[in-house]
Amino acid sequence: MKLGLNLGYSGARLHLPVETVRHAERLGYDSVWTAEAYGSDAITPLAYLAAVTRRIRLGTGIMQLAARTPAAAAMAVATLDALAGGDRVIAGLGVSGPQIVEGWYGQPWGRPYWRLRDYVAIMRKVLERKEPVRHDGPEISLPYTGPGALGVGKPLTSILHMNPRIPIWLGTGTEANVKLTAEVADGWLPLGFVPSTMNIVRPWLEEGFARAGHGKSLKDLEIQARAPVVITDDVRGALAQLKPHIALYVGGMGHRDKNFHKDMMIRRGYGDAAARIQELYLAGRKDEAIAAVPDEFCDEGALVGPVGRIRERYRPWADCGITGLTIVADQPEALELMADLAR
Repeated sequence: MKLGLNLGYSGARLHLPVETVRHAERLGYDSVWTAEAYGSDAITPLAYLAAVTRRIRLGTGIMQLAARTPAAAAMAVATLDALAGGDRVIAGLGVSGPQIVEGWYGQPWGRPYWRLRDYVAIMRKVLERKEPVRHDGPEISLPYTGPGALGVGKPLTSILHMNPRIPIWLGTGTEANVKLTAEVADGWLPLGFVPSTMNIVRPWLEEGFARAGHGKSLKDLEIQARAPVVITDDVRGALAQLKPHIALYVGGMGHRDKNFHKDMMIRRGYGDAAARIQELYLAGRKDEAIAAVPDEFCDEGALVGPVGRIRERYRPWADCGITGLTIVADQPEALELMADLAR
């Protein structure tokens, strides 16, 4: 099991835990992951970390498609990879949600499946530098010929000789986009994954591999799940600490009719709870929404409790078919325990 360290995106004040990242690298962690919502970006912190680390892979989990054109995303990850010494960057991409895409970036929601497909195809063309980049897609085309175009766009090849091996991973959760991930991506950042999820998604992955052809299979796709880890004797207290984040995303991080986190909770068998959490959260009753998050739901997606309990509950994660696990933890001893378990 390859371990990752989750940094996420910043709150009101940017803090980059450099010593924690260095500690994780010394422990043998494979990757460190940043994110972006509508504040700090995902790329800049990794550029800083590239200068103060030596080996650990630098992943975006995720870069939002609406924040950059595919050419700009390829430029950013290629520049970062060159600064980091090569073969250290993972370009993790995702669509975010319509409230952020349209409300923050001023971009149309459009057709996310086709935008993802076009985006990955263009990024690969930019990175590989085989010829000037042309792409005629249902969502994105180069050169641009749509409304407002002068009609003089020129296909170009990157000046920088980029690393063509930079892996592109997708953060997806819907059936169509998981199939697309298996077809076109090098890795998968699954939304709300727990070990039992593999029983649901394996047929989706297999269909995507079949579409890709050339014998692509599960061995060709890195799958990086994520789990909070808390060493404590107070299991219920630790689970309670996870509930505000879950309530925020299931209840408020998305429109009432378009919330991928709520959909994920329903898919995991908690439909009544998901509906109740959203109802309470959107009504402004946030404390009640937090209290409505089931302990069992939190426990399925986390590793909390005494060391012995965490050791026992880690086994299904290790055996479910994922290749990596990104750890969300504030305790140095939790990072050390997971390094020991992974070995």
